[in-house]
Amino acid sequence: MAVSAGSGYDDTTLRMWDLTTGDPMGEPIVAHPVGIVTMALGEVDGRLVAVTGGYDDAVRIWDLTTRELIGEPIRLSNTERVDAVAVGEVDGRAVFVAAGDWGNAGRRLPVHVWDLATHEAFGEPLVGHTGLVFTVALGEVNGRAVAVTGSVDGTTRMWDLATRQPIGDPMISGGGAGDVVLGQVDGRPAAVFVGRDENLRVWDLSTRQLVGEPIPTGHAYGARTVELGEVNGRPVALSGGGGDEDSGGAVQVWDLRTRKPLGERMRYANWVGDVVVEQVDGKVVAVTGDGDGDVRMRDLSAYTR
Repeated sequence: MAVSAGSGYDDTTLRMWDLTTGDPMGEPIVAHPVGIVTMALGEVDGRLVAVTGGYDDAVRIWDLTTRELIGEPIRLSNTERVDAVAVGEVDGRAVFVAAGDWGNAGRRLPVHVWDLATHEAFGEPLVGHTGLVFTVALGEVNGRAVAVTGSVDGTTRMWDLATRQPIGDPMISGGGAGDVVLGQVDGRPAAVFVGRDENLRVWDLSTRQLVGEPIPTGHAYGARTVELGEVNGRPVALSGGGGDEDSGGAVQVWDLRTRKPLGERMRYANWVGDVVVEQVDGKVVAVTGDGDGDVRMRDLSAYTR
């Protein structure tokens, strides 16, 4: 199953899709009174939930089985919209992290951590960025639960979620990360992010060192999304965003060992806002969402031969 969120200010819906048939699963869920900006999936007491953030300065948690809102909307302090959410676990507790646009680049802007089950604040916020936090990802590095945040202040930061303290100095991310994903690259914990300078970077999170040189993605008007995967034993990254002057959107598969593109770009009529890697009927596929609100699947096996 795939879940897609609204593709603009006027699209307020969540949609679920059967990846085997390609058909929608039931009616859309009207999740916010105005558009959805960001979404993450998680689990609470065995229930699959969607955590959504919108232009209405609210985070909402949805039970995807009953299609009902769980609890009341959670509002961040003094935000204009919720730009990023991510779901993870700290000391056995499911949490979500949310960041919004405070509309004041001169302040040190907080990133909030919440208990996903109780909807209560989970300790103090993460404070350090001086610009809008556009992306956040949660994971584990050497046994520690961490968050990685990317901001338009030009830095990407890693945080210890148990202590709420930054880990090391900020990583410089070429004008700020447009999207970041955490995972394993050849057995080592890594953050892969696309910057607002259209480059893709890989950071080894154990050593906090950049792996190789930045990779120019060539996405016109910037890369908007990045995903990690493994196909036929080969670690790959997928970058999505604008295409070129003649094409609205594109996804490119990158070999993270050779740092070269694999195959031709996947072309779309509109910009690509999200891409995830899934297993469907034994095949590794890329599931994409674009600015038209369409969800598409592409078999990745041809891109790694």
